[in-house]
Amino acid sequence: MKHKHVPQRTCVVCRRIKPKRELVRIVRGLDGRIYVDETGKRPGRGAYLCRDHNCWEKEMGGSRLAHALKTTLSEADYETLLAYARQLPDSGPQDTGR
Repeated sequence: MKHKHVPQRTCVVCRRIKPKRELVRIVRGLDGRIYVDETGKRPGRGAYLCRDHNCWEKEMGGSRLAHALKTTLSEADYETLLAYARQLPDSGPQDTGR
């Protein structure tokens, strides 16, 4: 019996490789705006973050997401991302290996 291929992606913050479905895709859309893409199918340049509040909080002080999306994130973009992050679970302290 063949095993179905499970696509893997890397979180831009903690650099952990996980199945695509376990991560949240952030997209710089064709219009230049930033979107949280739950479906993983929205057109545009994408980057992935864990479904963990800690990764999102770490990113809000960094620039890894902006670099991955090849854009500059505005305050409004960060507010949109923080609003989404508030609904995510907090898995406690993580060792990011850095």
